[in-house]
Amino acid sequence: MLSSRSRAGYSAPRIAKQVAALGRAIHRDYRGRRLDVVITMDRGFIFAADLVRHLPGPLTCHFVSADVRDVKYNSRPLREVFFGKRPDLRGRDVLLVDAVIESGVTQEFLLRRLGESRPRSLRLAVLLDKPARRHVSLEPDYFGFRTASNQVWVGYGLPAPNGLGRNLPALAAGTRKGTPRGKNRGRK
Repeated sequence: MLSSRSRAGYSAPRIAKQVAALGRAIHRDYRGRRLDVVITMDRGFIFAADLVRHLPGPLTCHFVSADVRDVKYNSRPLREVFFGKRPDLRGRDVLLVDAVIESGVTQEFLLRRLGESRPRSLRLAVLLDKPARRHVSLEPDYFGFRTASNQVWVGYGLPAPNGLGRNLPALAAGTRKGTPRGKNRGRK
């Protein structure tokens, strides 16, 4: 549940303007080349849908779902990432699109897995970059907004902890009630 301190973070027009700018930057980098866009389902679908409409060149969309599980290995807690069938991307220009990068663990894993098929290029685009919580050395190639890591974002495809709010056109920020600072409960 979001606290009563929830507030508007990014309006729908501001998001649209930033997504269009990202689209222009990506188009400049890939002008005249086919782009394979790999979209993380669950969080990245609305951002990706708007972003690909700003990419006028030839492109193909692929959809992946990452399942992050907390497991124990030799009595130590670990986080494992499971990833379904990967598309064949040999020799292609590939853009992984996700809504948020926080720890970076999931995106790093997906990039490594996608890289196994030897694409021509492999880049990462995210709407929200939360660098203070990064657990791996990974920076997005394209990002819309850099934001504080203690904020929970709801709207524009991102759900509140109760699962609601994905359909909101803007992003609202808040903090999780009862979530200790520094804990990463299910957010990637």
